[in-house]
Amino acid sequence: MLQLGEIVQALGGTLHGSPDISIDSLAPLESAGSGQLSFLSHPQYQSQLAQSKAACVIVSSPFKELALARGACIVADNPYLYFARLTQLWKRQTRPALKANIHSSAVIDSEAVIASSAIIGPFCVVERGAKVGAHTQLKARVTLGEDCEVGERCIIHSGVVIGADGFGFALHQGVWEKIEQLGAVKIGDDVEIGANTCIDRGALSNTIIEDGVKLDNLVQIGHNVHIGKHTAMAGCVGVAGSAHIGAHCTVGGGAIILGHLSLADGVHISAATVVTRSIAKPGNYTGIFPLDDNASWEKNAASLKQLHKLRDRLKLVEAKCLQANEQEKKS
Repeated sequence: MLQLGEIVQALGGTLHGSPDISIDSLAPLESAGSGQLSFLSHPQYQSQLAQSKAACVIVSSPFKELALARGACIVADNPYLYFARLTQLWKRQTRPALKANIHSSAVIDSEAVIASSAIIGPFCVVERGAKVGAHTQLKARVTLGEDCEVGERCIIHSGVVIGADGFGFALHQGVWEKIEQLGAVKIGDDVEIGANTCIDRGALSNTIIEDGVKLDNLVQIGHNVHIGKHTAMAGCVGVAGSAHIGAHCTVGGGAIILGHLSLADGVHISAATVVTRSIAKPGNYTGIFPLDDNASWEKNAASLKQLHKLRDRLKLVEAKCLQANEQEKKS
């Protein structure tokens, strides 16, 4: 439990209300009760603000009066960021910090290097030559492959596999011949990787995940992929081999990025989009066929198959029109 005065003293913001109000938990705006603290991050939810029974709500200055009409509030420049930092403060205050430890069930190769402040969870495997940086946590059943490295202050969630072989085979007389994957995976500092995500080792050079990258659950990163600083990818994203993703990019859930493509810094890919070409300019990119009832979708899909024929016919019409215009000018 924290008092509002303690929260503002730790995180800043301007409190309107009694600093002695006690908060026993955090909650969404629509369901928060009398002992809970919530936040308004988007104007579209302001109707919920007036109805909320929260003890206090974090808002931006334009919503100060609306918030005061219902009770105490904390005014902050960025309520969502403030709430994020509040969750960190709350966790520090209410849950004891885990101590550096290697669980007895973990399997650590004698040639692996584990920082003294790292936490290695149950049933983890850290193979020969692998390195785990200071204050990094490997949760249960993480596998860190041979010669792979994880930097400092990283959180690797349960079931993550770092350094499995990349998908490389040469076809010879109908038989697939394995291409040995001789690179590794190098992960920077302050990276968080969601549960059951897989990051393949490079074929010759390394797969690179730079500082501050955030990967959600069930993300697949192919061999020799390079992901720039502070890029974030939502669940079920797939990145094929040798793609180069810039810094400060975002990739929505279920999106696919084909191999050997490059995305510039600041590129934002919508959910379920398939990226089939390189993108050289920052911005928002979407490639999704809209949802429709099945009968309409089938008709539209059939029409799409005819677009190349319609394009050719249009070019022919344009050419005839141009020719007719030229003849009219001459006459």
